Amino acid sequence: MTSDIAVVTEKLTKFYGDRRGIENLDLEVRAGEVLGFLGPNGAGKTTTIRLLLDFLRPTRGRATVLGLDPRTDKAALHRQIGYLPGELAFPGRDRASDLLRFFAAARGGVAWSRVTELADRLELDLTRPIRAMSKGNKQKVGLVQAFMHDPALLILDEPTSGLDPLMQQEFLAMVRDARTAGQTVFMSSHVLAEVQQTADRVAIVREGRLAAVERVESLGKRAVRTVEIHFGDPVSVEEFRALPGVTDLVVSGPVLRCTVDGRLDPLVKAAARHEVIDLLSAEPDLEETFLSFYYHSESHEEGADDAARPRA
Repeated sequence: MTSDIAVVTEKLTKFYGDRRGIENLDLEVRAGEVLGFLGPNGAGKTTTIRLLLDFLRPTRGRATVLGLDPRTDKAALHRQIGYLPGELAFPGRDRASDLLRFFAAARGGVAWSRVTELADRLELDLTRPIRAMSKGNKQKVGLVQAFMHDPALLILDEPTSGLDPLMQQEFLAMVRDARTAGQTVFMSSHVLAEVQQTADRVAIVREGRLAAVERVESLGKRAVRTVEIHFGDPVSVEEFRALPGVTDLVVSGPVLRCTVDGRLDPLVKAAARHEVIDLLSAEPDLEETFLSFYYHSESHEEGADDAARPRA
C-alpha cells in the first residue's frame, strides 16, 4: 500500500452465521482526507470498523490500515489510531481526568495541556465522575480520548451521538482541524448533515454492500432540487414535460414548479425562451439525495447490485 492510502479493503466480508454483516467491500481511504461512511442503522458500518481494528475477524477478504495488517500488527496499529466506538462503556468509578490520564499513559504519554484544550472546546468538566455523567458528556470523554494523542487515523463511529447542536458544531470544527493537520478521518454516520459539512468523499453502504463512493460535491450536483420559475406571461406545460430529469411538473399560469434530478441546464434553456421574472432553486440536500439513492437502489434486483461499480 502506498503512503497516500491510509486504509484499503479487498473483498472484505463478514457473516454472522447466515446473516450478512458486510460483503465484498472494496474501499480505499486516502491519507489526509475525511471519508464519510454513510448508511442506515444495520447497513454494516460498525462491522466494517471492527474488522479494520481486528475486533472481529473477516469471513474472507482482507484489510490494510496505515500500511499494517490489523491482525499481525494490532498493537503498533492501535497506537496510531484514535477510535471512538458507537457504544461507549466506561467501567469503574473514575473521574473523567483519571480515565483520560490512564488512556494517556497507555499511549506512551500525552501532554495534559492537549487534554484540557480538548475538554475546554467541548465544555467537559474533567472533575466529574464518569458514572454521574449524561450520555452527551460521556460522548465528550470518548471524543477527547480519540483526539488527544493526535493520531494518524481517526476512526469515529456515530461521533455526534448525544451531543447538543452547539457541541456538534464544535466537533465538526475538530474534524476540520484534524484534516488541516494532515490526519485521516474515517467517520461512520447516518447523520448526513454533519458529513456534508466535513467530508471530502462519502461511501454509501446498503445491506452490507458498498453502493457508491463519491465526492460530496458530486453527490450534491446530482441531488434532486425543487425549482420554481415565475415568467412574464403564462406558459404551456407541454413545453417542459419531456425535459430530462424534470418530474412533478405543475404549471399555473405564469408560474412553473417542478423537481429536477441532475443538471438544471435543459430546464434553464427551455425557460430562457420566455421572459423570466424570477427563478428559485432549493439548495440540494445530501440527505434527500442519499435517501432517494438508497430507496431507488432497494428497488433493483440483487444482481444489479453486483453489477454496480463505485465511482471515486
